Amino acid sequence: MSTPAPRTDAALAALVAELRAHYQEVILPLWLGRGFNETLALPYEAVSGATGVPLPPKRYRAMACARQLFVFSLSDAPVATAHGKRLFESLRARFGHPQGGWLYSIDADGAALETHHDLYTYAFVVFACAAWFKRSRDPQVLQLMRDTVSMIESRFGATGGLYWAQLEADGSTPRQGPQQNPIMHLTEAYLAARDTGEADWYDAALGRIAQAVAAHFRDTATQCICELPVREPQNRVEPGHQFEWYALVRGAPGVFGDTALWESAPKAFEYARRHGVEPDLEGVCASLDLAGAMSDATQRIWAQTEYARSLAMQPDDTALQGLKRQLSHFRERFIHAGGWYECLDGHGRVARADMPSTTPYHLATCYAALPPA
Repeated sequence: MSTPAPRTDAALAALVAELRAHYQEVILPLWLGRGFNETLALPYEAVSGATGVPLPPKRYRAMACARQLFVFSLSDAPVATAHGKRLFESLRARFGHPQGGWLYSIDADGAALETHHDLYTYAFVVFACAAWFKRSRDPQVLQLMRDTVSMIESRFGATGGLYWAQLEADGSTPRQGPQQNPIMHLTEAYLAARDTGEADWYDAALGRIAQAVAAHFRDTATQCICELPVREPQNRVEPGHQFEWYALVRGAPGVFGDTALWESAPKAFEYARRHGVEPDLEGVCASLDLAGAMSDATQRIWAQTEYARSLAMQPDDTALQGLKRQLSHFRERFIHAGGWYECLDGHGRVARADMPSTTPYHLATCYAALPPA
């Protein structure tokens, strides 16, 4: 993804450097050490936000392993390559499905637990393998990625160019209807995979996805991407996902420049910013109803990172100052000496005390998009 570089700003550069240093010195070592189960060679699902001690495991998800593989694919830490190899081998050895493809989860002892097929999980396997192949150049990684793409296309396809969110364990019976979030992460995965080869195929697939999302999930009044197809009852808009779609679509003009999403993404960004961001603290709420009223005031860390990433892609002075304010509040409200706060409630109080293994992925994609320190 190509990201325009904002103009140099010394205060912003210092802030970015501080956040990246915290990530390198606190967060990555946590998942190399206490957050990693050496017996199963898997990251724990979560650790205590206060102590960093692993919480008693009830399951391990393939998606969480894949996200950690992505994180260490990007890391320049001396041990990142060796750790990435272990994560890739664990992904392949622990989560293979008897019907082919991927288990959703295994239990605390490593036995199959949740055996349905989950598009969100498959997408993150593709995404992680694309990143790991770029680093490792291991042909086994590329083949596993391509096999997973093939299964996505042959198994998950639904009407209207959409994809089922989940299938039953048999790999063919729909379990959950189309949802925008797994389709968004499939978009992210295919954007990463196109850099490994077969770009024409991925470009065509991404064009079909963009057309289907615009047709079935886009609210015509606001141009926002809803969580469910637009005619579904009790629908909602998540501001964080508008920022995430903005980063994906506007970061790939060669892929999306001729699509309806290219034009609607900036409008959705502005709507989400106007209705879903607390102006005094630059905090992003969890969700809005279709009239723009806040339906969930919880502020999740991932939505803050997506807001920062989308601001970083706009190199005008207004966005630059907005990014600086947002990152300053983000550091003060969500980052602490031992890690991060996963969620704050509508009053700014900690609403979730653990630190999930999936969150460093959000930090990694955000920090990679920020201007150089």
